[in-house]
Parts: sequence; structure tokens; C-alpha cells
Amino acid sequence: MKIKKYTKQETSWMFYDWASNAYSIIITAAIFPIFYKAQATAAGVAAADSTAYLGYTIAIFTFILAMIGPILGTIADYEGYKKKFFTGFLVVGLASTFSLIFVPEGEWLILLIVFTVASLGLTGSNLFYDAFLVDVTEDKRMNKVSARGFGLGYIGGAIPFVISIAIILMAQQEIIPISSTTASKIAFFIAFVWWAVFSIPMLKNVKQVHGIKRDAKPIRTSFRRLKNTIKNIRQYKYLTIFLIAYFFYIDGVGTIISMSTAYGTDVGVSATVLLIVLFVTQIVAAPFAILYGRLADRFNAKIMLNIGILVYIVVCIYGYFLETAFDFWVLAMLVATSQGGIQALSRSYFAKLVPKDNANEFFGFYNIFGKFASVTGPVLMGVTAQITGRSNAGILSLIVLFIIGMIVLNFVPSDKKIEGQQTPKVNIS
Repeated sequence: MKIKKYTKQETSWMFYDWASNAYSIIITAAIFPIFYKAQATAAGVAAADSTAYLGYTIAIFTFILAMIGPILGTIADYEGYKKKFFTGFLVVGLASTFSLIFVPEGEWLILLIVFTVASLGLTGSNLFYDAFLVDVTEDKRMNKVSARGFGLGYIGGAIPFVISIAIILMAQQEIIPISSTTASKIAFFIAFVWWAVFSIPMLKNVKQVHGIKRDAKPIRTSFRRLKNTIKNIRQYKYLTIFLIAYFFYIDGVGTIISMSTAYGTDVGVSATVLLIVLFVTQIVAAPFAILYGRLADRFNAKIMLNIGILVYIVVCIYGYFLETAFDFWVLAMLVATSQGGIQALSRSYFAKLVPKDNANEFFGFYNIFGKFASVTGPVLMGVTAQITGRSNAGILSLIVLFIIGMIVLNFVPSDKKIEGQQTPKVNIS
């Protein structure tokens, strides 16, 4: 994976994907959900209920960040504030991830609370990380830089993940004298160390370029700016339409990512198979994320986003009929082809639409639409699973979100037509 043609700032920015994806794969997607499910089962919680509780927890922390995202983003648009907010959320995420190690066995509710705070740290830092895209590169390079970031992220997540898997499997086979619980907590520690160490280039080399001048009352003025942005939302026609489309299709994407291991457990896939599948998914997803970026430059991001949504519709249909470990493999490989690409191009397309000096405020709206979507998706899947008693029905219910997202997306222009255009700045008068 050659990165010589990228600037120091672009490379440092991309490596935060490499850093934070250790949390995303070990905590959000893989080892933590399996660990949590085991702790909940030991405490007598039914499988469908524990899956639903995990979904509700994800909904809670995403709702919290969705509510505060635009406010914090508006304040962070002042010169020098963006890095401070990014660093603050990063510290919260790292501290909470480290705290997972000390949660007593069987305390599944405490696990969910600490997981909530850690996830707030990750998603909060990602809000400002995404907004830094306008500071590190130009419009014509955004598809490639954003996609390469996701590609590096998959590799960066796979390395600590495979180390963690090796430790857990050796513990299960009694090759090393530790319990599976201890092995899982070692994995949490690995995620913490990886995330912390590889965040250093981002902290050291990436600076805020675009921003507005500070004034005597930044918080008060920020609320006025936010109010006027909402009031004059008609100025941002395509940005608004895209956010509505994004709200629906990213809902399904995020739900499938966060609930995949719990879903696999419910349909009888063993923990060992789940871990191996998720590792291979990381490896397969990396080149496909980069491929999406290249194809978006050759054609356009809108076409590639539609292709990604179609793949996810197939995933929902196939997931309903999932019965065996082989079916789960097929499902995972389908997700791997489009997971990174659809997220990377959504980020770069939106970055081309926003006024650069107000990028944090608008990425706050990007966050609120994405996170509110992530509230409804897990709840929809959890409620459907509880009502029907079948997790398969839950994943099928997500298909409507992708269809609506695709329909709305067709009302925005190709990103080729908006590159270099100036979006109106926020007026606080």
C-alpha cells in the first residue's frame, strides 16, 4: 500500500483510521460483544434479550452524541478549537477502554455503561477527525484520501485483532495458563495501546487550517450561528438532501456493523468462527475501500454509493435466510466489499459540500444524522427480534432503510459537478 504520494498531513490524518479501528473491530464489532454475551448468559439473561440490550445501549450513546454534536461542532469552528475537542474525546475514549479491563466478571450492566462512555469517546473524536478532512487535502483528492484512510483502518484494525484472537484461542486450548475472560481483557488492553500509540501522528502533525476568528463570547455566538444555519437551511439544498439520504442508508450500515457478532451468536455461529470471519472481513475490506475511491474518481461518488447500497440490500435479504456458518461467511464477504467504500465516499462527498470555515458545524449535522440513524437501526432490529423471537427477522427489517436512502440519493448531483464550488458561509447576523 503506497502512501508516498500523499502529504505528511494527509498521511497523519489517514493513520487515525489505522489507530481507532482497533477499538472499532475489537470492542464495537468483535470481541467485546462476544464477551458481553457470555457475561450476560452467565447472569441468566436470555439470548434475544441480551442482544436487544446491546442494541438499546448503542442507541443511547449515539443519541447523546447526536444531540451535542452540532453544538460542539459549531464551537469548534473557531480557530484552534477543533484539535482541543478532538483530543478531549480521544482521552475519554482511551480512559474508558482501559477501564473495561477492571469490570468484575458477571457485571454485564456495568460493562454496558463503560462501553457507552468509551464509544462516546470514539464517535466524538471521529466527528472532529472527519471534519479535519477539509484541512488536510483539497476537493479533488478527497475521495482517494478518505478511501485510503478506511483502507488503512481495516489493516490497522486487523493486526491487533489477529493478535487478540491468537491469545483468546490459546487460552481456550489451555496453551497459555489464563482464562478466556482474562484473554478478552488482554484484547481490550491491546485495543487501548494501539489506539493511543497510533493517534500520535494525528495529534502531532494535523492542524486546523480553516476556521473563523474567535470573538469575546464564542459559546453565545456559536448558538446564534447554529440557529441561523437551521433557519436558513434552504441555502444548502443538496447538502440537506444528501443528509436525508445518508440518514437512512448509513442507519443500516452502522446497525449491521455493530450488531453482526451478536446476530451471528444468536443463529448458532461459534465464537471462534465469528472471530476468524471478522478478521478475514478486515483483510478483504481494505482493498475494496481503496477500489471504491479510485472508481469514484473515474466515474463519480454518487454511482459508487448506489452500488454500495445495492450490495447491502442483498446482505439484508441473504441474512434473513442465514442458517449455517458458511452462510455467515458469505454474508461477511458481501459486507466487506462495500462497508469501507460507502462510508469513505459519504465522508468525502459531504466534505465537498460544506463551507470549509464552518466544517465542524456541518460535520456536527453529518454526525447527528448518522447517529440518529444509528439510534433507530439497532432499536428496529432489537424490537423485531424480540417480537418475532428470530434475529433473522431483525436484519431483514433493515432493508427498507437502504431503499429509502437510495431513492433520496438520486436527487443530489454528481460530486464531479460540485468540486471547487463555494458553499455559502454561515451568517450570524
